[in-house]
Amino acid sequence: MSRTSFNELLEAGAHFGHLRRKWNPAMAPYIFTEKNGIHIIDLNKTVVKLEEACTAMKQIARSGKKILFVATKKQAKDIVAERVKKIGMPYVTERWPGGMLTNFATIRKAIRKMASIDKMATDGTWEILSKKERLMLSRERAKLEHNLGSIADLTRLPAAIFIVDVVNEHIAVAEAHRLGIPTFAMVDTNADPNVVDFAIPANDDASTSISLILDIVCKAVAEGLEERKIDKDKGEEEVEDLDERKLKKYETAGEEEEGGAKKGGAKKPARPAAKGPARKSSPRA
Repeated sequence: MSRTSFNELLEAGAHFGHLRRKWNPAMAPYIFTEKNGIHIIDLNKTVVKLEEACTAMKQIARSGKKILFVATKKQAKDIVAERVKKIGMPYVTERWPGGMLTNFATIRKAIRKMASIDKMATDGTWEILSKKERLMLSRERAKLEHNLGSIADLTRLPAAIFIVDVVNEHIAVAEAHRLGIPTFAMVDTNADPNVVDFAIPANDDASTSISLILDIVCKAVAEGLEERKIDKDKGEEEVEDLDERKLKKYETAGEEEEGGAKKGGAKKPARPAAKGPARKSSPRA
């Protein structure tokens, strides 16, 4: 059973594309028709592509890897931040910092700088600084939090990246391609679906369409995380059962050995064979 339906996408306005003069010819397979100069997306294909993307993202989440969500456009940033925060995945909703993926070591330095400022406020260093120094550090901390706060827990490169509007986030797409990171994206009729690995043809400008797609995608990721938790708990139980079986086996073997010793008593040591050369037989007369 698919995660959504044609009617649900239709009600959310996911079928509305851009004006015909703005279209990208590579989107032709996903365009159903044209109405009043506006392309209409084939939602039947959207259902299929969305299911494929959700299945892949669920497996990534189940493996314990991170998926980075990117949406800096005004109508999508708040929706992404609200949905993604609930599933504990990193996201970028402000300006995409150039080199965030290709120069990840530098980004990690900025995150460590933010952590060091936080440490100053707790270890007493903050009190011995001048008022001007505290003000400068506070402003630097606020700027870092604004730009990098949502990825503070991202200790390594993400396993995949989900993008809303590949035209607007073309730098993120290019960096992901350079590093071979799988890309998932909502693709409108003005974009090239071939630049991403999993394209979801849908209206990426309407907040209702973005909300519906993000809800479905985040639900799939949450399912993967839940299955990972179940697998982990199951694995721990199996290890405990194995340890109990081993312990029981050793106890049983010890009891049998002790019972055999009581019943038969201690065994006498075997008499050693006589040493020396063998006695020669006398010849017959």
